[in-house]
Amino acid sequence: MKNSTLYYSVGPLLYCPANKTTIAQSIINEKFGRQFSLALCLEDTINDNFVAEAEQDLLRSLEEIYQARERKNFYLPKIFIRVRNGEQITGLTMALKEAADIVAGFIIPKFSPANACDYIHKIIEANEASHKKLYMMPIYESADIIDLRTRYDVLYSLKDMLNPIEELVLNIRVGGNDLCNLFGFRRHSDESIHEIKPVSSIFSDIVTVYGTEYVISGPVWEYYAGRNWREGLISEIHDDILCGFVGKTVIHPNQIPVVNACLQVSEGDLRDAKNILNWDDNSAALVAGNQNGQRMNEYKTHVNWALRILRLAEVYGVKEIDGAYL
Repeated sequence: MKNSTLYYSVGPLLYCPANKTTIAQSIINEKFGRQFSLALCLEDTINDNFVAEAEQDLLRSLEEIYQARERKNFYLPKIFIRVRNGEQITGLTMALKEAADIVAGFIIPKFSPANACDYIHKIIEANEASHKKLYMMPIYESADIIDLRTRYDVLYSLKDMLNPIEELVLNIRVGGNDLCNLFGFRRHSDESIHEIKPVSSIFSDIVTVYGTEYVISGPVWEYYAGRNWREGLISEIHDDILCGFVGKTVIHPNQIPVVNACLQVSEGDLRDAKNILNWDDNSAALVAGNQNGQRMNEYKTHVNWALRILRLAEVYGVKEIDGAYL
């Protein structure tokens, strides 16, 4: 498990096509609030015939944000670029020039044994050429992790490849819609992706392999208006958290405050976490009922949970209603 709040701070990651020319002003004017991260996408959201143009739009947007940041103070989210291949990491790192200062790193789509070595090599090169850390967030969404006969081999092989640069892997991400697409599934606004057993079993295996050492972010929720969109999102984030995910990919600003509210911790959890981490070393017992007399706290079995709660509280705060998700 990561020992820094940085890895828990990505939160709602707002996806935006890299060729959206209004994005710079939206960031400068704080249109989306003050607690989110931004993904500028050059992959699935861009027509294959317009990638070069989208790259230039992206560079102009980042330069505009960088120049504005020199003149005025505004909330600057962690900004990531979702690339199509390793060569884009090299080319964009060079082309960004001074604007590279406002880029947090790169998102790696369809991370798989076929491309992992190249992406990792390019991330290492980009960091060698940079005066600041550039992080990566690989997305597990390729067909390589479908086959049960090889899934564990693939997941552990990719983990072994990432181990040398573990500190540069800000999050592991899961591509819920891409995995659903492989099966021909799509959930409605009153259904959680965790109810789709073939997909949720993949999530479970990813958390099993990576969850003790990496922060893993939850899948995208594609509803942002209409019937039950908000209630459905809250319900799915509840499932996300229970299954080991922190944060969520979002595709509309409406979703940002909902994700942030759901990532807040309850007063009771925070109180118990502090008690567990401040256990009296002179006490003969390492187990005791909590302050409300409602559940048992045990130092040896709850310490990692307590550390996680403290990090989430530091980033997202505490719920006003104890035990509620909103």
